Amino acid sequence: MPTGDAAPRRAARRAGAPSLADQVVARLREMIVFLELAPGAVLSEPWLVERLGASRTPVREALKLLASEGLVLLRRNRAAIVSPLDGEALVHLFEVEAELEGFAAGLAAVRMTGAEIERLAKLQAEMEERHAQGDRVGYIRLNQKIHFQIVAGAANPALAETHARLISRLQRARNVGLSALGRVEESIAEHRRILEALRARDAQTVRALFARHVERTGRLVAAHCAAPKPKGGRRAPSRKSAPDPQP
Repeated sequence: MPTGDAAPRRAARRAGAPSLADQVVARLREMIVFLELAPGAVLSEPWLVERLGASRTPVREALKLLASEGLVLLRRNRAAIVSPLDGEALVHLFEVEAELEGFAAGLAAVRMTGAEIERLAKLQAEMEERHAQGDRVGYIRLNQKIHFQIVAGAANPALAETHARLISRLQRARNVGLSALGRVEESIAEHRRILEALRARDAQTVRALFARHVERTGRLVAAHCAAPKPKGGRRAPSRKSAPDPQP
C-alpha cells in the first residue's frame, strides 16, 4: 500500500494531471504565442529556470518540443531564441486563412442561432473593455475566442478541424498584427461591422468583411517581418520587468 504523499501523486497521474514538464511547455508556449517573449528574444536557461520555477531538465525538454513546433530556434553552442517570423511563409498562410475564415463566417451568418450571435456581442463588448483597460493579453485572448466562435458557428466539423490545424501555425503572427500600432482600434471597428452583418444574416457581406479583416492583419505582419531589425537577439525581460500593456 502506498504511504505518505505517494498516493495523491499517483492518483493525480491516473487522473491525467499535467506533469511539471507539461506545465513548463504550456507556460513557455503561452509566453511566446501571446508575445510576452517577442520573436527573436534570447531564451536564457537560467532566466527560464527562475521564471518557470523548474529545473534545467524540463526547461531544456520544453525548448526542444517548442522547437519542433516552430516556436523556438535552437542554436549550436548558443542560447535558443524565440523563432523569428517568416514573412513569406506567413503571406501564404494568411491567404488561406482569409478564405477559410471568410467562408466560415458566411456559413455562420445563416447557421448561428440568435442566442449564439448575442454571445458574440457580449464577447465583443468584453474585448473592447479589455482594450480600454490596457489589458493587451486579455484583448488578444477574446479576439481569438471570437474568431473561433464564428468558425464554430459555421457548424461544419471538417472546416473547424482544418482551421484548428492552420491557426496553430498563425496565432502568434496574428497577435503581432493585432499589437501593431493603430491596428487594435481598426480591428475593433472591423469586428463591429462583422457583428452587424451577422445580425442581419447577410452572408455575402460578412464573408467579404471577414476575409478583408484577416487579409489586413496578414499585410501588417508581412510588413513587420520585412522591417529592418536590430542585430543580435533581444534578451528575455528581467524578472523585475513587465511587458507594456499596449504597444
